[in-house]
Amino acid sequence: MVVHAHREAHLTFLVDGPESDMPVDGCHGPLTQETVVACSPWRPHAFQPGSPTEPSTFLVLYVSPIWFSDLDTEINLGMKFGSHLFYRTQKIKGYVTKLVNLLFVEERSDLVEGYIYELTRECFDESRRRVDEDGNVTLAMTPVPDFRIRRSIEMMKEMVGHTLVIEEIAAASGVSRPHFFKLFKDYTGLTPNLYLNTLRVEAALSRLCDQSQTIAGISDDLGFSSQASFTRFFSSNVGVTPSEYRHVTAV
Repeated sequence: MVVHAHREAHLTFLVDGPESDMPVDGCHGPLTQETVVACSPWRPHAFQPGSPTEPSTFLVLYVSPIWFSDLDTEINLGMKFGSHLFYRTQKIKGYVTKLVNLLFVEERSDLVEGYIYELTRECFDESRRRVDEDGNVTLAMTPVPDFRIRRSIEMMKEMVGHTLVIEEIAAASGVSRPHFFKLFKDYTGLTPNLYLNTLRVEAALSRLCDQSQTIAGISDDLGFSSQASFTRFFSSNVGVTPSEYRHVTAV
């Protein structure tokens, strides 16, 4: 899967099969039976399978900080993990095992939501424990102070379907193109192209849930030259085709 980012945090656990790698911010994230890879919102990450032929099974939790707004103040402050890589404690192993067992049962269980919360809470604490020992924990995500970058982000949201949006936004920033790209990366941690791709993925995910919209129509609205181009982009960033994602969300 190509380098991408999104507004949700997520936790990835290897359940079965060959070990793989999930780099976050360019740093290796080995996925083994003993490790957890955590990715804070908007952090660039990718996935590199351990074997081209033998499949692996993963438990992946996509977590929105707003889900914890009424339950946990610290988690809600940006969902910023202290470290992207840490070992599974016995508690983490226990919650993973329980969740996997419940998810393989066809009947709906009321325990799933509780285990997801407890697993997320335990992983969040464990990721911060490593940083606490070094004395450099940061809880809240730093806001973007430069008004030119804030304005650029708003323009991207409004022009997500424009094919030349990056060049137009760079020109509108009032600084040179190289300086704009450097400012954007310094303040957001992402390149402008990667940020725009993130917005396009989120727009595609939202629209695919609306069964009244055709995939071809969504492709056109998001500025792709063809449905095939949109399918390649979506598959590279999400891991499944638009049709496969729509089929799952329609169930």
